[in-house]
Amino acid sequence: MKDIPTKINKYNVYNDGDRLLGMGDEMSLPDFEASSETITGAGILGEIDDPTVGYFGNQEIEITFRLLDKEAMSMMDMTKAVHLTIRGACQSTNISFNPIRCVVRGRSKKLAAGKFKNGNPMDTSVSLTVLYILIEVDGETVIELDKLNEVFKVNGIDMLAEIKEMC
Repeated sequence: MKDIPTKINKYNVYNDGDRLLGMGDEMSLPDFEASSETITGAGILGEIDDPTVGYFGNQEIEITFRLLDKEAMSMMDMTKAVHLTIRGACQSTNISFNPIRCVVRGRSKKLAAGKFKNGNPMDTSVSLTVLYILIEVDGETVIELDKLNEVFKVNGIDMLAEIKEMC
């Protein structure tokens, strides 16, 4: 039988190496939306969006917490970058497991303090502006974007190498 990846069996989030204990039950990774210009003119039927290689719009990641606690508040120190590592175990149809890891560095942008309701979590969250993101699957880098150091790699290949040689 073919081994098809099906789900994240379990994951944990670490802030500067310390496991975050008050996390909510899910975490979404940021989207990669390329910056682009609309091109039109002779030889083009209508319009096309032309993505700029290596340039992306602002990316955000939201970290959810069950309660407003010191872990959440420590991320609100805007003078320091937050350094998260997300580690997960991907399960497949043959009940085999493969690692997935995501490293994110960013600065705090928003605190949603949450709500008070008897017998319920507060649903607190902290949003970060992403400055760096690395995603590894089975120990291999599949994407790396470092907005401040001009790094954009896909499957380990530097997408900006040719451009950097010219500039």
